[in-house]
Amino acid sequence: MSKISFKQYAPFAILMIVAIFALFIPLLPNFDEGKYSGPDIAFILIASALVFLMTPGLAFFYGGMVHRKNVLSTMIKSVVAAGVITVLWTVVGFSLAFGDTIGGFIGNPSTFLFFKGVNSGAPHLQGGADLTIPLSLFAVFQLMFAIITPGLVVGAVAERIRFTSYILFIVLFAIFVYSPLAHWTWHPQGFLFKMGVLDFAGGTVVHISAGMAALAGALVLKRRKSHLEHKEVPPANIPYVLIGTGLLWFGWFGFNAGSALGANSLAVSAFLTTNTAAGAAGLSWMFFDVARGKKPSVLGFCIGAVVGLVAITPGAGFVSIPSSIFIGAIAAVISNLVVSWKQKTSLDDTLDVFPCHGVGGIVGMLLTGVFATKTVNAAGADGLFYGNPTFFITQLKGAVIVIIFSFVVSFIIFKFINLIQPIRVSEEEEEMGLDASQHDEKYSQGTLLVEERAIYIEKNSPLTESIS
Repeated sequence: MSKISFKQYAPFAILMIVAIFALFIPLLPNFDEGKYSGPDIAFILIASALVFLMTPGLAFFYGGMVHRKNVLSTMIKSVVAAGVITVLWTVVGFSLAFGDTIGGFIGNPSTFLFFKGVNSGAPHLQGGADLTIPLSLFAVFQLMFAIITPGLVVGAVAERIRFTSYILFIVLFAIFVYSPLAHWTWHPQGFLFKMGVLDFAGGTVVHISAGMAALAGALVLKRRKSHLEHKEVPPANIPYVLIGTGLLWFGWFGFNAGSALGANSLAVSAFLTTNTAAGAAGLSWMFFDVARGKKPSVLGFCIGAVVGLVAITPGAGFVSIPSSIFIGAIAAVISNLVVSWKQKTSLDDTLDVFPCHGVGGIVGMLLTGVFATKTVNAAGADGLFYGNPTFFITQLKGAVIVIIFSFVVSFIIFKFINLIQPIRVSEEEEEMGLDASQHDEKYSQGTLLVEERAIYIEKNSPLTESIS
């Protein structure tokens, strides 16, 4: 039996220490039911569940596009965030994002340590308007955003990052990138919020942050062997991509409409702009491919639809439904062009996370600055299209700040992890596939289908019948 190293038992030991420490957190009474709106509670509970559904949806979306030997390793990296972030969010993440502000840059980690006081907390955040839902429900809804964000980065580093290194990345990214950005953007005392930057559901906090982290990760991990040799990697299972797209699209209704934080007309508007932008973007990507001499593809429509969902996210509650058609269509074209440019470079972003989520989020933030209108949401501001260039400049400043911060800190995180342990698998492990080398498991559905088809053809061929 091989000797167990400190690195092997450290994650389990840390989890056990946290679990034991949690036993000593005092039990607090439940919130007062009379303070809140029953319909709003029901709606945000459903929205939270829908956002959670996006995580396995993302796993299918990414898992279907990688090589068969890396399907399981890619999918688990998205799903494992549900475990890591849930514990981290309960212990300190929610405090860092929404605790009492420290200079508008980060929340006090002791405010809601181990969810202390969340269940019986006041129905508002420091300096913010009263909520019609319990603070605990708001915390759960925000948790679902925190879960899926590091999962988005998986697509850029797939097929070559060590699983243990990725787990450490999730923790550090959540603490040093996601939580500060959530505080800046969504806390009433956050400095971007007070600057006037509007991000309805996560264009900066989720998509630009993940996109820039993806770019940093791709640069640190460098190119896969197949990428260096210019080998085409066939998608393992395109139906998986289609299933993943459907789950993401469905869950995105909770992502965007739920960000209204109530069952109200704003949620309805956000729901409609979300669906409209996704549909327009899927068609735009596919038709743009056709215009460039390609054939309409399943992958093209699916990727385009996701880009549209990304682009509409920051402005879903601030722009009109007709504007969302333009936002989806133009975002898909821009991301498509960036993907084409990236393919001519040495950048190995495996599943084009930076062109789709990073660029899509940037386009969405800027177009929110163009098409936002007070007629949709009184809390918003008129954009450039309606004669207010000041708001567009504010959105541009906010996007630039988030781009620089997310890339620099994420790059440092990846470099730091690489100092602790090799962040990338060995050449032999990469050749073997991460399913086998990292998890001692194997995805065999595609192989089984091929083998069963071959057996069927052999048994039912005319030659076989003539011989028998």
